[in-house]
Amino acid sequence: MNVRFVLSMTATCAAITAVLSAQVPDVKLVPSPPGQAAVQLGGRWEKTAEGGQRYVDGKWVVIDYSRPLLRGRTQIFGAGADYGKTVMDGAAIWRAGANDTTRLTTQAPLQIGDKTIAPGIYNVFADLKAGQWTFVLNTQPVQPKFDPADKVRLSGATNYDAKFDVLRVPMTMASRPDSLEQFTIAFSNVTDSTARLIMAWERTVATVDLRLASGTK
Repeated sequence: MNVRFVLSMTATCAAITAVLSAQVPDVKLVPSPPGQAAVQLGGRWEKTAEGGQRYVDGKWVVIDYSRPLLRGRTQIFGAGADYGKTVMDGAAIWRAGANDTTRLTTQAPLQIGDKTIAPGIYNVFADLKAGQWTFVLNTQPVQPKFDPADKVRLSGATNYDAKFDVLRVPMTMASRPDSLEQFTIAFSNVTDSTARLIMAWERTVATVDLRLASGTK
């Protein structure tokens, strides 16, 4: 074989490898990247002067949370007396995610179950029991940065105090046929005034319906 040809091919392969290596993106994320679920209710579509359409007067309902991954783990919620212990990590309730406290912001009064909540910002939790989750909204003050000496304000679910709960509603439980790698909160079945909030991870799905409170404009 021609020595010059071999050397040329070797140099070409090295150059291609160097280019490909240089193109690998430097992705830096926290172990449980932040996520957001959002929906607008109560609005309407209207025509613009240019002949298009725009959605106006919608009220935002937004959930900010962190999204843990399975990373090879199975039965993430456990079973029997140990149900929920892995994700709660020593807390009395699950923060419905990871890292910081999950928060729900609503620009309109909402009816969830038989309760109505005013516009505002709420902490979101899931009270986990095998076969039955309870959706919890709470107004306990939240630490801006974790302080282990602070035994009053929330950090994640640490220091959770049920006396601040403003809503506790049973969720509807179901199973997925496939395993969802990353914990996900989303909205589905959205109408002009209603939506279904979904929490899903691995093969577990929990949902709760919400609607604009009567008289909301």
